[in-house]
Amino acid sequence: MAGSQSADGRLSDVRFLTVAEVASVMRVSKMTVYRLVHSGELTAVRVGRSFRVPEHAVHDYLRGAFQETA
Repeated sequence: MAGSQSADGRLSDVRFLTVAEVASVMRVSKMTVYRLVHSGELTAVRVGRSFRVPEHAVHDYLRGAFQETA
């Protein structure tokens, strides 16, 4: 099924993180993560009233942040 595939592989292989988990990984507050999501700097999926962030999106964001400061 082509519709169930993403650029990074199978959608079922994507690991989703909660806002709290992203904040912990990035060592920032949950509010900072919410700001990144709402500004579009960090990709997220809305599930009900909460957000889930694909793990690869966190890696992509951090990689880009390192390149900007280098």
